[in-house]
Amino acid sequence: MRTTTLGRTGPAVSAIGLGGLPQAGAYGPADDPAGIVGHALDLGVTHFDTADYYGRGVGEQVLGRALAHRSDGVVLATKTGILHRDGGPPGLDGSPEHLRRACEDSLRQLGTDRIDLYYLARIDPRVPVEESMGAMAELVAAGKVGRVGLCEAAPSTLRRAHAVHPVSALQTEYSLWERHVEAEILPACRETGATLVAYRPLGSGLLAGRRTDPRTLPPGDFRHRDPRFAPGNLDANLALAEGLAELARKAGAEPAQLALAWLLARDGVLPIPGTLDRAHLAADLAAAELRLDEDLRQALDELLPPDGPAGERYPPGLLATVDRG
Repeated sequence: MRTTTLGRTGPAVSAIGLGGLPQAGAYGPADDPAGIVGHALDLGVTHFDTADYYGRGVGEQVLGRALAHRSDGVVLATKTGILHRDGGPPGLDGSPEHLRRACEDSLRQLGTDRIDLYYLARIDPRVPVEESMGAMAELVAAGKVGRVGLCEAAPSTLRRAHAVHPVSALQTEYSLWERHVEAEILPACRETGATLVAYRPLGSGLLAGRRTDPRTLPPGDFRHRDPRFAPGNLDANLALAEGLAELARKAGAEPAQLALAWLLARDGVLPIPGTLDRAHLAADLAAAELRLDEDLRQALDELLPPDGPAGERYPPGLLATVDRG
């Protein structure tokens, strides 16, 4: 596995990381979630991402168990700041009090004394980002956190946060058909030295052609609520994905590999696909060795229309929390 640098000063991490949402049951029941983490380690992955709200702590517990005796050389990332509610959109809490308390909880659930990369998962509109970053800087000074990051933050917010403490990573959705970051967010990351960590790089499976019919998805799979999988949108999106599949057939690769290789060809971008399937994981990681020639790269750039796929990224309540200034 080739490596890249996380942030301007490191550390070195695998060029493709592993997203932890599937291990927490977001795509339905997970039979052996710790096993996929171990398999990723065997294949050279050193960057693992989760959050304290994935499965209400399950994601961190799974990752903690899987890495208990194999943490050497691993960069472990987790997130906080999103609060579960029984109904409606999630709550947000970026207060210093919450961040201190949540860090202690995450350290316990992960079974570690240091979180390598700690993200503020959403910008809390009630709390100036300078206050949130000040608390995270204190956690770094205390040795409980190595580096800090933001998720779904606007460029101006990234710059304000970076003025308080260096931001090593900004995590947001980025893929062949979700390219909103290219206008302002990606340039701001390059300006500040933050790595853009791309989640949903395969469009929750649509760009990989994997179990995309909602009728085949297990109960509890969050894609039942995803607007891009909704009736009226899904057929249009599958037609777009077929264009990628056709390019992949001509290139002798899998659609997921082309989608990931396209991201890897962008400076300062680290994709974190998630899966519970060992064969899919191995295929995804092989994208790190795939080099795109200029004709193929241009064909991929032109593959999808400027306005992207049919449907919004999230339901309205969640959509209101992303890319906040």
